[in-house]
Amino acid sequence: MGAHWLCCGSVFWSEFRMDGEADGSVTVSEDSGRRRRVHGMLKLYYGLNEEGKTPEQPESLDPCDINGPHFDPELYLNKLRRECSLAELMDQETCMVKQIRSLDSDMQTLVYENYNKFISATDTIRKMKNDFKKMEDEMDCLSANMAAITDFSARISGTLQDQHTQITKLSGVHTLLRKLQFLFELPARLNKCLELQAYAQAVSSHRRARCVLQQYSHLPSFKGIQDDCHAIMDKLAQELRQKFRDGGSSAKDLSECVELLLQLDEPAEELCDKFLSHARSRLESDLQGLEAEIRPYPSTSALKDASARRSSSAAAVGSPTDGSPKTISLSSPSSNTDILEFIDRGCNEFVSSLCLVITSYQELFINHAQTGELASKNIPQMANGKLHAFVDDLAARYFSLVERRIQEEKGVGDNSLLVRALDRFHRRLQAVAKLLPGSAVPNQGTEIVIRAATERVKQYLCALQSFYMDSLTDVRQALATPRLSVAGASLAGGGALLGGPASGRDAPTSLPELLSSLSASILNQIKSVLASVHLFTAKDITFSNKPYFKGEFCSQGVRESLVVSFIKFLCQSSRQFCESAGDKGGSTPPALLLLLSRLCLDYETSTISYILTLTDEQFLVQHHSPVTPVTSLCAEAREAAQKLLNHYVKVQGLIISQMLRKSVETRDWVNTIEPRNVRAVMKRVVEDTTSIDVQVGLLYEEGVRKAHSSDSSKRTFSVYSSSRQQARYAASYTPSAPMDTNLLSNIHKLFSERIDIFSSVEFNKVSVMTGIIKISLKTFLECVRLRTFGRYGLQQIQVDCHYLQMYLWRFVSDENLVHFLLDEIVGSSAHRCLDPAPMEQSVIEVICERG
Repeated sequence: MGAHWLCCGSVFWSEFRMDGEADGSVTVSEDSGRRRRVHGMLKLYYGLNEEGKTPEQPESLDPCDINGPHFDPELYLNKLRRECSLAELMDQETCMVKQIRSLDSDMQTLVYENYNKFISATDTIRKMKNDFKKMEDEMDCLSANMAAITDFSARISGTLQDQHTQITKLSGVHTLLRKLQFLFELPARLNKCLELQAYAQAVSSHRRARCVLQQYSHLPSFKGIQDDCHAIMDKLAQELRQKFRDGGSSAKDLSECVELLLQLDEPAEELCDKFLSHARSRLESDLQGLEAEIRPYPSTSALKDASARRSSSAAAVGSPTDGSPKTISLSSPSSNTDILEFIDRGCNEFVSSLCLVITSYQELFINHAQTGELASKNIPQMANGKLHAFVDDLAARYFSLVERRIQEEKGVGDNSLLVRALDRFHRRLQAVAKLLPGSAVPNQGTEIVIRAATERVKQYLCALQSFYMDSLTDVRQALATPRLSVAGASLAGGGALLGGPASGRDAPTSLPELLSSLSASILNQIKSVLASVHLFTAKDITFSNKPYFKGEFCSQGVRESLVVSFIKFLCQSSRQFCESAGDKGGSTPPALLLLLSRLCLDYETSTISYILTLTDEQFLVQHHSPVTPVTSLCAEAREAAQKLLNHYVKVQGLIISQMLRKSVETRDWVNTIEPRNVRAVMKRVVEDTTSIDVQVGLLYEEGVRKAHSSDSSKRTFSVYSSSRQQARYAASYTPSAPMDTNLLSNIHKLFSERIDIFSSVEFNKVSVMTGIIKISLKTFLECVRLRTFGRYGLQQIQVDCHYLQMYLWRFVSDENLVHFLLDEIVGSSAHRCLDPAPMEQSVIEVICERG
């Protein structure tokens, strides 16, 4: 019975062990899979779960459940016989026989495997008992041997005790004799080292004996040795100082000299000063070499002359130049070497030497481990302060030279050389930052780069402004040339001539071409400048990662100081043309005013947005700081365009008005002859108006007109337009009875729309021409009011006004405006007429058609 339970326990133990192995294995073989199936069947048979415990499940009360505790074979067989056919019963029997055989075979296999393992475990335990028995015997033998060795060692020590004391005493005497021999031979050894220039060995030997000689200096023999050694070491120190002062040795020899002098109790502060003084002489020679490559500062008078030349060239655009500027260019530096070579030399000579000095100095006075008395003097802190002052002083002089050399870079044609030089300059200064933490040198170098970039932006702004002014000069020269044809026809008119370029095959031949050429050249220069300035923010440039170049330089430097400032300059300089003209139109060609007006309007509609968008995209501008909005610039450009157009209207109106004024003031209207034709000045006015209309139409759209009547060209005037009105008013229209006609005129004005002569015009041709004609006719009206007319003078005014009415109505937005002003002119002439006898309308029409 016990064997049976042992076998069952072995079966369960093997089952759990094999199940654990199966769970922890990586690859499962076919045999292990078969074992798990057998274990699973056994667990199922015994009613165990995966953890080997009986699951808490309700017991099945079905007597036909073959796995339940209440299974009844008879009932189960009766149920099968009732429910299954003979074939199914035979299949069921065959299946059960197979399962029984399989279970028997698996059970035998498990019992056999566990039996073999128990036998193997029993053999292992028996073998371990035999091995431990043998090990205990060996340990007993080892213990006996150790006891014998201890006893033998004690007997040997007792025998040699007296001799060991004597040997120790003799060894001490031998050591003392060797030290004494070293002391007695020390002066000769030091002299020998001095002859061979083995200074380090001499100092080391003296340091070893110095404490002993000091301790026994009261003995005459040791006192003599000490005095000899002091004399020799003084001589050695003198030679080291001389070698240090000569400065002809290498950096390694110099460092050795300083270290030996420190060991000879030389004052550390004095050594620091001497070391830095020697290094300063070498570094100053490098700085002098750099300074020799920089041209000297110009004298004060030369600076004033250069400033005067720049201001005169950028002032009024009226002075013609010899050539047309195609690209931005300024004076180039006159130094012997370019900026990159200068920076390379400074980095390879001065900065490299400075880094070497810093490294050597730190190794000697700061990083060198101080022992003994030197450790208590706090030499590193003192030496570090002197080093910072030394580096800051020399770096300030070097930075001054670099800034002077950068200021010579005035040519803005190619920016790559300057950017590469600044990048190399900034990159090499990072070595100083690593060697000397806390130094202000790297930050000062970065500030130099920032100032150079800012100054470069200012130079580009000045160059753009100069280019714009030179371009306007070229435009003025083109407008002043009388060989320019506008839309294939030559136009003449007082101050309204469109000139062509004096030379050049590709020069523009019309006002739209001049505008297109001017706008395209300015835009191309802005793009070129942006491309050049963009080099400061390239990814391969070390200082471009600095916060300034990622933020403020892009937003305030490029966008605001360059692009926005140039746009504002363009608008402001354009507005200045409106302020320079006098009553007679000044020296500015009206066509230039019209062209600039259209240029500013184009900037307001599209160009400003395009330029700022291009700038923001190219420089990845982050608007952290306040920037000028696009709407503000567009409003400024539109204001400039409006002011220019208003001034153009005023200038053209004054030009025509001047002709009308002279024609009225220089004629005797009382004693004139009977009119037979239209005066030549009226024909000139119509011609000039037509010329202006064509000129404005080249740059501006037509505009909106009010509907014209079918007989606009033959409209008669309100006061003296019919014989009936003549008969009605002729008797009473005498100088003795002026009140009736004045009352009639005033009543007529009450029902007429008020005309604003100098109001702002719209950006279209009709509005511009309306403004010019209003100014011209209003001037004509005021001149007429100041004169006295005879009969034929009044009739001449009638003829002239009818001729003007025949042609001018087509240029204005509302023909009633021309009719009203011409009515006013004729009415004022009648008021000022001594013998008001108007001419028949048919005669007026015949004269005008013939003239």
